Amino acid sequence: MITPILIRLFERELDQVTADINAYTDEKSLWTSKEGIPAGGNFVLRIVGELQYYLGSVLNESGFTRNANAEFTLKNISRQKLLDELAAAKSTVKDTLEQLSKKEMEKEYPIQVFGEPMSTEMFLMHLLLQVANYRGQILYHKQSL
Repeated sequence: MITPILIRLFERELDQVTADINAYTDEKSLWTSKEGIPAGGNFVLRIVGELQYYLGSVLNESGFTRNANAEFTLKNISRQKLLDELAAAKSTVKDTLEQLSKKEMEKEYPIQVFGEPMSTEMFLMHLLLQVANYRGQILYHKQSL
Protein backbone atom coordinates (compact mmCIF):
# COMPACT_ATOMS: atom_id res chain seq x y z
CA MET A 1 0.00 0.00 0.00
CA ILE A 2 1.15 3.53 -0.73
CA THR A 3 0.39 4.94 2.72
CA PRO A 4 3.80 4.22 4.32
CA ILE A 5 5.50 5.77 1.30
CA LEU A 6 3.35 8.90 1.52
CA ILE A 7 4.04 9.23 5.25
CA ARG A 8 7.78 8.91 4.65
CA LEU A 9 7.78 11.46 1.82
CA PHE A 10 5.61 13.99 3.68
CA GLU A 11 7.85 13.64 6.75
CA ARG A 12 10.97 14.08 4.61
CA GLU A 13 9.63 17.27 3.02
CA LEU A 14 8.44 18.70 6.34
CA ASP A 15 11.79 17.90 7.98
CA GLN A 16 13.51 19.73 5.14
CA VAL A 17 11.21 22.74 5.52
CA THR A 18 12.06 22.75 9.23
CA ALA A 19 15.79 22.73 8.41
CA ASP A 20 15.28 25.48 5.83
CA ILE A 21 13.47 27.69 8.35
CA ASN A 22 16.23 27.11 10.89
CA ALA A 23 18.79 28.12 8.25
CA TYR A 24 17.48 31.70 7.97
CA THR A 25 20.02 33.99 9.62
CA ASP A 26 17.40 35.75 11.73
CA GLU A 27 13.66 35.94 12.24
CA LYS A 28 13.35 39.23 10.38
CA SER A 29 14.61 37.64 7.17
CA LEU A 30 11.82 35.04 7.35
CA TRP A 31 9.37 37.87 6.72
CA THR A 32 11.31 40.04 4.27
CA SER A 33 9.63 40.22 0.87
CA LYS A 34 11.87 41.13 -2.00
CA GLU A 35 10.96 41.84 -5.62
CA GLY A 36 7.45 40.43 -5.24
CA ILE A 37 8.66 37.13 -3.80
CA PRO A 38 6.45 36.09 -0.87
CA ALA A 39 8.32 35.62 2.40
CA GLY A 40 9.51 32.19 3.48
CA GLY A 41 7.38 32.43 6.61
CA ASN A 42 4.29 32.83 4.46
CA PHE A 43 5.08 29.65 2.53
CA VAL A 44 5.31 27.84 5.88
CA LEU A 45 1.88 29.17 6.81
CA ARG A 46 0.55 27.95 3.44
CA ILE A 47 2.01 24.45 3.96
CA VAL A 48 0.56 24.24 7.46
CA GLY A 49 -2.82 25.58 6.35
CA GLU A 50 -3.13 23.13 3.48
CA LEU A 51 -2.08 20.09 5.50
CA GLN A 52 -4.16 20.93 8.54
CA TYR A 53 -7.20 21.62 6.39
CA TYR A 54 -7.04 18.97 3.66
CA LEU A 55 -5.81 16.15 5.90
CA GLY A 56 -6.79 17.22 9.40
CA SER A 57 -10.16 18.84 8.82
CA VAL A 58 -11.45 17.14 5.66
CA LEU A 59 -10.15 13.60 6.22
CA ASN A 60 -9.80 13.44 10.00
CA GLU A 61 -12.56 15.86 11.09
CA SER A 62 -10.19 17.84 13.32
CA GLY A 63 -12.28 21.00 13.14
CA PHE A 64 -9.35 23.07 11.81
CA THR A 65 -10.60 26.25 10.17
CA ARG A 66 -8.42 27.57 7.42
CA ASN A 67 -7.86 31.24 6.59
CA ALA A 68 -6.09 30.93 3.25
CA ASN A 69 -5.84 34.71 2.75
CA ALA A 70 -4.00 35.13 6.05
CA GLU A 71 -1.39 32.59 4.98
CA PHE A 72 0.13 35.23 2.71
CA THR A 73 -0.75 38.36 4.67
CA LEU A 74 0.32 37.51 8.23
CA LYS A 75 3.83 38.62 9.17
CA ASN A 76 6.31 38.52 12.02
CA ILE A 77 5.30 35.23 13.57
CA SER A 78 8.19 33.85 15.59
CA ARG A 79 10.40 31.16 14.13
CA GLN A 80 9.52 28.92 17.08
CA LYS A 81 5.79 29.31 16.41
CA LEU A 82 6.35 28.36 12.75
CA LEU A 83 8.38 25.32 13.82
CA ASP A 84 5.67 24.31 16.29
CA GLU A 85 3.03 24.63 13.56
CA LEU A 86 5.14 22.50 11.20
CA ALA A 87 5.54 19.83 13.89
CA ALA A 88 1.78 19.81 14.49
CA ALA A 89 1.12 19.50 10.74
CA LYS A 90 3.60 16.62 10.52
CA SER A 91 1.75 14.86 13.33
CA THR A 92 -1.60 15.48 11.61
CA VAL A 93 -0.28 13.99 8.37
CA LYS A 94 0.97 10.84 10.05
CA ASP A 95 -2.08 10.37 12.28
CA THR A 96 -4.50 10.91 9.40
CA LEU A 97 -2.72 8.71 6.88
CA GLU A 98 -2.29 5.88 9.37
CA GLN A 99 -6.06 5.82 9.86
CA LEU A 100 -6.96 5.60 6.17
CA SER A 101 -7.69 2.16 4.77
CA LYS A 102 -6.81 1.12 1.23
CA LYS A 103 -10.50 1.47 0.32
CA GLU A 104 -10.62 5.01 1.74
CA MET A 105 -7.52 5.92 -0.27
CA GLU A 106 -9.22 4.69 -3.44
CA LYS A 107 -12.46 6.58 -2.72
CA GLU A 108 -13.15 9.98 -4.18
CA TYR A 109 -11.64 12.77 -2.08
CA PRO A 110 -14.56 14.33 -0.12
CA ILE A 111 -14.32 17.75 -1.80
CA GLN A 112 -13.58 18.71 -5.38
CA VAL A 113 -10.57 20.97 -4.97
CA PHE A 114 -10.01 21.41 -8.71
CA GLY A 115 -13.62 21.25 -9.85
CA GLU A 116 -13.43 17.58 -10.76
CA PRO A 117 -13.42 14.36 -8.76
CA MET A 118 -10.21 12.49 -7.96
CA SER A 119 -9.27 9.72 -5.57
CA THR A 120 -7.99 10.55 -2.11
CA GLU A 121 -4.72 8.85 -3.05
CA MET A 122 -4.32 11.08 -6.12
CA PHE A 123 -5.14 14.21 -4.14
CA LEU A 124 -2.59 13.29 -1.46
CA MET A 125 0.09 12.88 -4.14
CA HIS A 126 -0.83 16.32 -5.45
CA LEU A 127 -0.58 17.74 -1.93
CA LEU A 128 2.85 16.17 -1.46
CA LEU A 129 4.02 17.84 -4.67
CA GLN A 130 2.62 21.15 -3.41
CA VAL A 131 4.64 20.87 -0.20
CA ALA A 132 7.78 20.14 -2.26
CA ASN A 133 7.01 23.12 -4.49
CA TYR A 134 6.54 25.44 -1.52
CA ARG A 135 9.82 24.18 -0.09
CA GLY A 136 11.49 25.20 -3.35
CA GLN A 137 9.90 28.63 -3.01
CA ILE A 138 11.26 28.93 0.54
CA LEU A 139 14.77 28.09 -0.71
CA TYR A 140 14.44 30.60 -3.56
CA HIS A 141 13.28 33.27 -1.09
CA LYS A 142 16.18 32.58 1.27
CA GLN A 143 18.69 32.74 -1.57
CA SER A 144 17.24 36.01 -2.87
CA LEU A 145 18.02 37.84 0.39
